[in-house]
Amino acid sequence: MTDDLVGLLRHAATAWPDKDAWVFDETGERVTFADLAERVESLAAALHAVGVRADDRVAVMLDNRPEFPLLWLALARLGAVLVPVNTNYRELDGEHVLAHSGARFAIGAERFVELLTTIAPRTSVERVLTPEELAAITGEAPPPYQVAPERPTNIQYTSGTTGAPKGCVLPHRYWTTLAHGLVSQFPNISADDTLLTAQPFHYIDPQWNVALGLASGATLVVLDRFHPSTFWEKVREYEVTWFYCLGLMPTLLLRMPPSEADRDHRVRAVCASAIPKDLHAELERRWGAPWYEAFGMTETGGDIRMYPEDHDRCVGTGCLGRPAPGREVMIADDAGRPVPRGTEGELLIRGVGLMHGYHDDPEATAKAFRGGWFRTGDVARMDGDGLVYYVGRTKDMIRRSGENIVADEVERALQLHPAVRTAAVLGVPDELRGEEVKALVVLADGHEVTPDELAEHCGTKLAYFKVPRYWAFVDSLPLTASERVAKGELRKAGADAPKDSYDRVEQRWR
Repeated sequence: MTDDLVGLLRHAATAWPDKDAWVFDETGERVTFADLAERVESLAAALHAVGVRADDRVAVMLDNRPEFPLLWLALARLGAVLVPVNTNYRELDGEHVLAHSGARFAIGAERFVELLTTIAPRTSVERVLTPEELAAITGEAPPPYQVAPERPTNIQYTSGTTGAPKGCVLPHRYWTTLAHGLVSQFPNISADDTLLTAQPFHYIDPQWNVALGLASGATLVVLDRFHPSTFWEKVREYEVTWFYCLGLMPTLLLRMPPSEADRDHRVRAVCASAIPKDLHAELERRWGAPWYEAFGMTETGGDIRMYPEDHDRCVGTGCLGRPAPGREVMIADDAGRPVPRGTEGELLIRGVGLMHGYHDDPEATAKAFRGGWFRTGDVARMDGDGLVYYVGRTKDMIRRSGENIVADEVERALQLHPAVRTAAVLGVPDELRGEEVKALVVLADGHEVTPDELAEHCGTKLAYFKVPRYWAFVDSLPLTASERVAKGELRKAGADAPKDSYDRVEQRWR
């Protein structure tokens, strides 16, 4: 079993040379596995010619185009490290990633060159290049490099929902462990499959989809981004058999008008993170395919997943499943000791292929790991059969009059209302109760609803103390690359305060 990306690439080029490795929907470009290996070697030569060496960090700021994964694999071939830069970043957050990572080079699309050039003098970046400039460089084949599974391939910055993004140091084994697990066990991806990804390449999901394609021989279809209105059209067009989605994607897909073509596809299974449990059965009824929950983090990769033998009894329960290959799970108390089955506690994970730590942040690394276990910051419980159930984020709990309220639970209840497109729930400081609950709601197109009507709806789904006191209607909510609400941005903007909201208790707008 190959434990490095370069080995996966070479094996794939030999095993499936003429098969399409990638299809890029926006441009129609197709790349076979043999072409892929050749282009990676050529790009590695160009990178070596401009001075990229083993252990160098190279920042890459590109949209969903072939050059992004090609650069990733070419850098791995040289023993260098990719630093993906979020394409939504601007001067301040972009400078943080480039400076903190210690990148020597920055490669960006033409539309990002001005930004990168402005930032570069305040960082360690020595040269800014475009993919087109690199393609024009002819270099000699770089010297052989002995890749080791534990060598870093990425400094992958977290989405930054709270505080400045931290750089996760990810080794080859991170990607190969995840990929091999999806090949050797359910969903048993093979060369007969066609995969699809709709997220930006600066996020981990398209990257591990690339690794999965190399490990299995499956063709990977890459969309420019997630479009709910056309997503299933693309699934049908490319005869996709399996895909992964997360965050708001399932809810937004269900918001699309039903179609007679909904079940006209070849999808045999869908894996998703944070499937809304109240919508789980509806997702399966509408598209006629089973949806399997999966849990993972940038820091740890793929950790927990649902398997077919547990699927039917777990639909709509919020169950995450069982530990993935190479993973152990423990539910622990505040002291890191295991709690009895059925008791809520912090979800801890350990195994092979986790991040090495946070780049240049030993304090955060030490805080994240306890006795070899990674602290996820999630609250979960495990039943007597070893199945893990998600409860909520430790940092996303609201403490109201001594009662713990999971923001995610209130958000799920709100999203069941037909007038709600999406919602975010925050805690608001309160002198009497410690915290109060505030909901920020984005309405579905063409719908109107009052705060009192939404509160009444929540009251039929939740305990009275979980029903938000404060209500605000907004046009949109900031999202991370993983399609989750960026609550850190909301808090920075002062959204966790009573202002600009309807007070249900006082029956007035503040």
